[in-house]
Amino acid sequence: MTEQDPLGEGAELTLLLVVEEVERARDFYRDVLGAELHREYGGTSAVLSLRGVWLLLVTGGGPTPGKPTVTFATPDDPDRADHQLTFRVPDCQAAYAALRERGAEFLAPPQDRGGEIRAFFRDPDGHLLEISQVG
Repeated sequence: MTEQDPLGEGAELTLLLVVEEVERARDFYRDVLGAELHREYGGTSAVLSLRGVWLLLVTGGGPTPGKPTVTFATPDDPDRADHQLTFRVPDCQAAYAALRERGAEFLAPPQDRGGEIRAFFRDPDGHLLEISQVG
């Protein structure tokens, strides 16, 4: 570790999403978004790579010794988000069409907001995802 890199050379980011059914979520991220499955752990978690980020899908659960006050749960209201995954795409309309063909259900067609075209959809557990074309 250095002053410039407090995490150490080679550190990588893993995004954890809590899901109801690992298999269903795994299939969505693999088959709809093109993630690559690396390993699974007994039906309670799966590790994928997606656009250079590790994605860990886990089922919910109560506190553990390492996180004694934290409970993992899926979103309780899909219309209230505290995070989202945004994919910067070269062509929002083309990505929208391709993802719909693979089963993604969008909240609305792509919206042109001047300097950005974007569209939102959810994974099977209600996590908000966005495709965004800038420029």
